[in-house]
Amino acid sequence: MKVLVVIPAYNEKDNIEKVVDNLIQNYPQFDYVVVNDGSKDNTADICRKKGYNLIDLPVNLGLAGAFQSGLRYAKLNNYDAVLQFDADGQHLPQYIQPMIDYMQNTNSDIVIGSRFVNVKKTKTLRMFGSYLISWAIRFTTGKYICDPTSGMRLFNRKMIDEFALDANFAPEPDTISFLLKNGATVNEVQVSMEERTAGESYLNPWNAIKYMFKMGVSIILIQWFRERKEN
Repeated sequence: MKVLVVIPAYNEKDNIEKVVDNLIQNYPQFDYVVVNDGSKDNTADICRKKGYNLIDLPVNLGLAGAFQSGLRYAKLNNYDAVLQFDADGQHLPQYIQPMIDYMQNTNSDIVIGSRFVNVKKTKTLRMFGSYLISWAIRFTTGKYICDPTSGMRLFNRKMIDEFALDANFAPEPDTISFLLKNGATVNEVQVSMEERTAGESYLNPWNAIKYMFKMGVSIILIQWFRERKEN
């Protein structure tokens, strides 16, 4: 498979070199593109100085817009699959090939790098939100997703086409739920993730609560009014 690793980056000056250099040096078999999402720091300058493959957005579009930009690049360049990969160093590239292998062996549309296929969730407020989203997805689709908030997701060519052309498709649990409800095959592979060591995550405790609530409402209520456009 011709696979592209899409790395959305917003204000990741302290992490971007470590993440991309690790891919280049140790996993050169995978193509990548950094999508600088209108960063206010010097993330883009670092990428240009290092000669990274870069899409430099002039304004901040958010994760959905940045990832969609990477998917459009993948569609234009005829990639078979795209991996959503965080720029903060939490995702580990040694799990890319196992996810690809699983996609090929199961003909999955989406493979999620999950922390909780074989490992129990901790009893924290954030994990309670993850439980609620998992329950909401199961309630509306019949399938239990162990790690719905994982940002490490592999999409096949069909999903690339849909995400690249539909502005309503964000790489979020509610879209995964919507696609499941409409016939997409979604599976999970056990992975490990690191903690962020530099920079600041958008999901502080208050934003995390708002995010979980928004996803829950979207999955249980709004998804019933969405329509899937077949390409």
